[in-house]
Amino acid sequence: PTLLSACSRAATTEEAAFRIQRPNSKTRASRIVALDAGSEAIMHRVAKDEWHGARFFTYGETRAAPDLEDLPYDAVLVGEGGTQSMLSNELEAADVVVMIATEGESTKAASVIGNACFVRGIMGAGLIVAPASAKVRETVTALRPYCSVLVVASGEEYVPEMLTALRA
Repeated sequence: PTLLSACSRAATTEEAAFRIQRPNSKTRASRIVALDAGSEAIMHRVAKDEWHGARFFTYGETRAAPDLEDLPYDAVLVGEGGTQSMLSNELEAADVVVMIATEGESTKAASVIGNACFVRGIMGAGLIVAPASAKVRETVTALRPYCSVLVVASGEEYVPEMLTALRA
């Protein structure tokens, strides 16, 4: 049996009085990272929209990081204006990291970002934009160990919807 309070439409007036009627006051500090050339083009188009607290990057290169205590690798991220930033620095204030991939090669990038998120307790999400094919399986296999949310979408129109759902 479903309780009356389990459904927002069936709530009584007394129960509705305790509901918060405003959106979350704190925006998320999201980092969106394109892992390959195909996802970079998608990311640049999506980044033109208005986002609250989201920063967009392209995965640049993997670097050895002997100064990081928990991980052997760090990465260079390239921002929208061509500015470079280290992944470790960007993750200091991040709440969620969304990795966008297509059928490109993204295994190394996913492992470096995913492990960095895991060590810091940051949620990692993956969004693969590609039609169903054998190569998509490879990309899913590369991202799956590092993402608590992993979505395969057939078109790029899903990317802004996903980012909105994650409060980027």
